[in-house]
Amino acid sequence: MFHTRSQGSMSPPEAGSWFGPGGLEVRPKYLEIDGVYAATMTVTGYPEAVLPGWLEAITSYPARIDVALHAEAVSPLQAASRLRKQRARLESGRRRDAERGKLGDPMVEAAAQDAAELAGRIARSSAKLFRAALHLTCYADTPDQLDALTAEVRGLLAAQLATATPATYRQYDGWISSLPLGLDRLGPRRTLETEALAACLPIASPDLPVTSSGVLIGVNTASGLPVFWDRWAQQNHNSLVLGSSGSGKSFFAKCDLLRELYQGTCATVIDPDGEYVRLAEAVGGVVLELGKPGVQINPLDLPDPAAAQPDTLSRKALDVHALVEVLAGTETARAGRAALDVAVAAAYEQAGITADPRTWNRQAPDLTAVRALLADSADAAGTVLASGLGPFTSGSHAGLFDAPSSRGVTGHLTVYTLEHLPEQLRPAAVLLVLSEVWRQAQAADGQRRLALIDEAWLLLDTPLAAELLFRLAKSARKHALALGLVSQDADDLLSSRLGTAVAANAATQVLMRQAPQSLDIVAAAFNLSAGETRFLSTAPRGNALVTGADGVRTTVLAIADENATDLLQTGITAH
Repeated sequence: MFHTRSQGSMSPPEAGSWFGPGGLEVRPKYLEIDGVYAATMTVTGYPEAVLPGWLEAITSYPARIDVALHAEAVSPLQAASRLRKQRARLESGRRRDAERGKLGDPMVEAAAQDAAELAGRIARSSAKLFRAALHLTCYADTPDQLDALTAEVRGLLAAQLATATPATYRQYDGWISSLPLGLDRLGPRRTLETEALAACLPIASPDLPVTSSGVLIGVNTASGLPVFWDRWAQQNHNSLVLGSSGSGKSFFAKCDLLRELYQGTCATVIDPDGEYVRLAEAVGGVVLELGKPGVQINPLDLPDPAAAQPDTLSRKALDVHALVEVLAGTETARAGRAALDVAVAAAYEQAGITADPRTWNRQAPDLTAVRALLADSADAAGTVLASGLGPFTSGSHAGLFDAPSSRGVTGHLTVYTLEHLPEQLRPAAVLLVLSEVWRQAQAADGQRRLALIDEAWLLLDTPLAAELLFRLAKSARKHALALGLVSQDADDLLSSRLGTAVAANAATQVLMRQAPQSLDIVAAAFNLSAGETRFLSTAPRGNALVTGADGVRTTVLAIADENATDLLQTGITAH
């Protein structure tokens, strides 16, 4: 049995009345239970075809309505026997009409075809039959209000081509059947197949498209029903979670990350404040705390020879150019670009590495070797560039780029934390991590990958990092890569050209409570209505407005399993 209750405005019963009503008066068309009037009806006619969530109009109706679905599986042998008899009756009717020269009845033709198709699915064990009964009990404060409510409910069902019949003179049995007791004392039961029965379950929101492969993102704030979302079925796989500090955005992002891992997605997280460390350790992920001794990213490291591409060495050289531009400054890097290109090629040559992938198992050079070659260069710009790289190879910021890379981007979850890195090194580290993620995605192995960047607004101050984010957002879909951005600073994200472009290329947009000074910017950027803007100004923690690329949107509350909540909390504050 399945039981759900629509949210209404009526007060809950007193604590002592949970064990039973103080008084019950049975009338032919309704019951009076402690001064509350209740009427039960049962669905006797079902539409020809229904979509999942077709009962959403009832379960989300703003009144107190109990909906009970009783289902009992029919054994395969009994199901096959019933279908065989049904098909025989339909076929004999068709033949009798043909013998008499009558035109075929379209309804009979359709029923015969459906019965034959269902028999085949049952024979292949891809479907089962169930005996099901659907009952609804409406509650109101007065008999007149009850009559109006039941009429509205019957009208909503009629709009779905379903018929509801009042349980006249059987109201007590109907009420018992709609309670979460697992007792069906009313009936009648209708035979439904698996898909038809599943369509009656409240597993969809009317505001979002129904998918069969999505993950739970929360419960609908209006109906309390689960809402599922499949980022991989959208026009692109990117997502944006935008909310002020304390709105619950990190909790939402962690919930989504954990459920994507359940689906087999490989994930990489760029974590500025170490918020994802406990989660990674709990699920067997790898945590690389950049800035700590022994944790390095070598920009000249080469991938596995099995993943070699004709332009791998050229792409590595471009990565070094981008890194040096961030570290030494744009003008200095561009002036010494030619010398740097020669130094990178010479560093690989000194290490015995060529374009032949068989040489890639040798120890790759690091940034220290490149700087030494630049210092010995006859090019004056190269010498200046070597001086600019000094702090990062032998000075105060040395240790991150001057050794082989630590393990990463190889398991199901890799978390790069930046909390131990100086501010000057964070953009460079993020640049290299994103480059590595992009190379992994280009392996074309069919593996779904998610790159989650928390506090993404911090990257927009670095033009190269912002450009790379934009390229990833535009091209990630072709390589089964999803880019997930989490940000609290709407002004910085939406006031820049690249930030706006990145947000526009996120088919999944999750908006949480916004600061008053950001409301107008967010409302204009996401084309929000006045009601949606008010919602974002006062949304409780964990509540979000989820919008899709097709304009569909709904409000949800992020939830997590009780055992997982502690892993998903930020600091000591529960979301």
